[in-house]
Amino acid sequence: MRPQRLLDIATEKCTLGCPILDDLLGGGVPCGSVTEFAGESGVGKTQLCLQLALCAMLPPSRGGLSAASLYIHSEFPFPLPRLRHLSFHFPSPFPSPLDHVLVRGVHTADELLAILDRLGDLLSRPPSGVPVKLIVIDSIAALFRSDFDNNSVDLKRRSSLFFMIAGKLKEHAARFGPAVVVTNQAVDVVATEDQSSRLRVGNYASLRTSGRDVCPALGLSWANCVNTRLFLSRSEQRPPKAVDLGDSTSEGTYTGKVRRIQVVFAPHLPESSCEYVILRKGILGLCQ
Repeated sequence: MRPQRLLDIATEKCTLGCPILDDLLGGGVPCGSVTEFAGESGVGKTQLCLQLALCAMLPPSRGGLSAASLYIHSEFPFPLPRLRHLSFHFPSPFPSPLDHVLVRGVHTADELLAILDRLGDLLSRPPSGVPVKLIVIDSIAALFRSDFDNNSVDLKRRSSLFFMIAGKLKEHAARFGPAVVVTNQAVDVVATEDQSSRLRVGNYASLRTSGRDVCPALGLSWANCVNTRLFLSRSEQRPPKAVDLGDSTSEGTYTGKVRRIQVVFAPHLPESSCEYVILRKGILGLCQ
């Protein structure tokens, strides 16, 4: 594989189902590269992935890919009730939209790698005849939480698996053109007196969620494996505020928690962010 600049390539993109979020991403999630949603539990990473899987079925005229998706999950159980509920709010051109979200559970990084080794057959010969143009892995961090110790041998093996998994994902993305999305968790950053010694990755020297300094899990090795990193966060324990949702939804004024999504790094996007809310009918971005 040759290195390529995404700015020089006309890239197909998949809508997130919200024009404000699409604007943040320059039109949607890009095909042919790896995009990461990172953040603590409860910020909406899985819901955003479910929404994306439904949006992938939309025709290109509506920002979709007219395609099926492969959803590989490592957190159990798979949230089928939520996917079914969201499907009522994202009308699909397919008569049975859930039949076009292919779901596979994995328990270890080695199991994931074995699936990726065989993925070319699925992408070249999709079982339903509908092309698979979205691959979701939710979550990558869960596969590395307990199988590795903090010693040089396990850390070396862990990094090796990072690169093999990322290499397979990028190979399939370059060959078949799907959008690849992975979710990652967040870990607390231990405070030090010398804040300047912190390793800066992307647009931000530090990231905050729920009043804590955090960083995406899996360290610098994994950060080098993804093309685009988006960080999802919760507000710092401020009281819920009333938000006018305008005409985009029938739910009127929202008084729950507001979250934020930030572009940490991306070869085709500037430093930017926007607030969003999680509703019964999906995730909705808020105007600045």
